[in-house]
Amino acid sequence: MTSVLYDAPGPRAKARNWIYSGIFVVLFGLVMWWALSLMSEKGQLDADKWSPFVTDSQVWTTYLIPGLVETLKAGALSMVIALPLGAVLGIGRLSDHAWVRGPVGAWVEFFRAIPVLMLMLFGSALYAPQFMDVPSEIRPFWAVVTGLVLYNSAVIAEIVRAGVLSLPRGQTDAAKAIGMRKGQTMFYVLIPQAVTAMLPALVSQLVVILKDTALGGALLGFAELLSMNRQISANYSNTIATLFVIALIYIIVNFGLTTLASQMERRLRKSKKSTGTVLGVDEIDDPIPGANTAAG
Repeated sequence: MTSVLYDAPGPRAKARNWIYSGIFVVLFGLVMWWALSLMSEKGQLDADKWSPFVTDSQVWTTYLIPGLVETLKAGALSMVIALPLGAVLGIGRLSDHAWVRGPVGAWVEFFRAIPVLMLMLFGSALYAPQFMDVPSEIRPFWAVVTGLVLYNSAVIAEIVRAGVLSLPRGQTDAAKAIGMRKGQTMFYVLIPQAVTAMLPALVSQLVVILKDTALGGALLGFAELLSMNRQISANYSNTIATLFVIALIYIIVNFGLTTLASQMERRLRKSKKSTGTVLGVDEIDDPIPGANTAAG
């Protein structure tokens, strides 16, 4: 059995892979043992460092849950705005008109090249009292959302453009053959097929959006999940335990997001309305209804 990327490993290669995997597991175990030993010596594994997360409900109701809610609010709003904006920008980059393609390309390249933290700082300055009448308590929230939307919409635009360009040229030619215009070809033929090809990259970018909300907590005073580490540590003197719990919450939330996206991807691939990622002729039943009849 072979792949277009590599040949299937033989017996010797498989044996080497098992040896390398075993060495990695042993080294990883040793590193973890060293880290846990060091934490134990410093008293970071003592029960009193971890018990507040089980015995004191205020840790959750006062700090962790409100912080998680703010993280989800900022992430969800950024996703809702960045996804359609990125799709429009991506389609604009594929326009046949230079007066559309040029400015959109400049917008995408500009905001994609600037660090998202810098965009958040610009957003915070923009919402300052001398420019806009935005209450100080919600200014960090909107600064974070603004930075995330500007940066991630530019990245999503490139994902959309790459997804559409990854489709076989024959899809466009077949659409033209039956008299479909450029817009009809894009929205009825190319985009539906490119969605499943783009979905893994889009999900990865959504996870990045959710995690990047922590940048606002670090420098803008946004009360998101990670920023609660400072308050919990100040009250319970358990920095390591708090960071571990917060990291676990991030893992659970992001795992749920990727699981949901995987289920959507499977449904899209099985749906009759989409052919999924187009890799070859065998995977396409009839992407354009009536195309064969018209061609005949």
